Amino acid sequence: MNSGKKRLRVLVSAYSCLPGRGSEPGVGWNSVKSLAAHHDLWVLTRENNRSAIDEELALRPIERLNFLYYDSPKWLCWWKKGSRGVQLYYYLWQLGAIGVARKAHQEIGFDLGHHVTFVKYWVPSFLAFLDIPYLWGPVGGGESTPRGFHKTFNWRGKIYEWQRSTARFLAHLDPLVRLTAKRASLAIATSAETADAVKRLKVKRCKIMTQVGLTEEELSFFDRFEPDNNAGKYFLSIGNLLHWKGFHLGLEAFAQAKTLHQSHEYWFIGDGPQRRSLQKMAGELGVADRVRFLGKIPRQQVLQHLKGCIALLHPSLHESGGFVCAEALAAGTPVICLDHGGPGVLVPPNGGVLVEATNPTDVIKKISEAMANIFNSVDLKKKLGKAAQQHANKNLGWEEKAKMFSKLYYEIVGH
Repeated sequence: MNSGKKRLRVLVSAYSCLPGRGSEPGVGWNSVKSLAAHHDLWVLTRENNRSAIDEELALRPIERLNFLYYDSPKWLCWWKKGSRGVQLYYYLWQLGAIGVARKAHQEIGFDLGHHVTFVKYWVPSFLAFLDIPYLWGPVGGGESTPRGFHKTFNWRGKIYEWQRSTARFLAHLDPLVRLTAKRASLAIATSAETADAVKRLKVKRCKIMTQVGLTEEELSFFDRFEPDNNAGKYFLSIGNLLHWKGFHLGLEAFAQAKTLHQSHEYWFIGDGPQRRSLQKMAGELGVADRVRFLGKIPRQQVLQHLKGCIALLHPSLHESGGFVCAEALAAGTPVICLDHGGPGVLVPPNGGVLVEATNPTDVIKKISEAMANIFNSVDLKKKLGKAAQQHANKNLGWEEKAKMFSKLYYEIVGH
């Protein structure tokens, strides 16, 4: 696997790491699972991940993959319930994990470290307190809603954006965050916006790479799907219905796409606080009879709809990743998204339409034009879809990502 090179002993920080999951837990698990084929890994993660990991490894053992567990004392974190306080808990977890990491380093002697999850740059990593080189990321969180789009939010959305910007501003003043950046041998940023942020923290080197990956099973999953009876009759958006997902922009673009046939629709999969306002907006735009809100549905149905839609519309205004965009690419479905944040890195120009995040009026117009162009040209849809699938198969597999990280490991340690 390493062309005769010595396997390195790597300490991985993966606060979120669970088999069989998506999002952050999936990034943690699939990263270390694929990297274990190349190096000897010790993964420091949360104690409450232990049972799921032990169960998975009992069924499907992975050589050279070892786990260390730590959780903050309950008396220190009695206030944490569910998702409440998770960000503060994560900060405290990183600080508490320093002792566990130092003890393990004394016993094992790691060659380097790798921070994998959480995928955010504005919290310190315990790896900065060890005397080993380390790879920081991919990390995100530097993405912000472009200022001109704030006027499209309600007051709750505006407050959320202010709070998020304030938290990030304060993080730049945190000496532990600055130390994490300064001591990192290399930072991997999920977007150009995050790259700019970590550079302001004086990181030595920075590269841009998506944190999103797909397993071999996920890459081949869509070959087993037959299009449903509605295939080719609807555009699709998938995700939590939140203000910053930009679905209100997609809805207005759909209403403006005059060349679409009246039998074609726009479907939303997911739920959230913006559902009622989007439904109201559809009525005001005169397209309520052509817009469907499916809510939360079984994953297999989600993927079948993703395979059968005209295109995935994902106008997110700030996002580090975009797993649904990766799934669309693997399905051979064109993606219409903003050339901003994680989706702008993830989606290739020849596998979809990347719209510059200039201002709401221009973005809505360009999304509308993209929808009409893909709808009216079967050849264009096929061309984009083929390129999208080729890109996913070549670049988004976890095995390929592991090879890329392994190469960076050797660069960092000087082998």
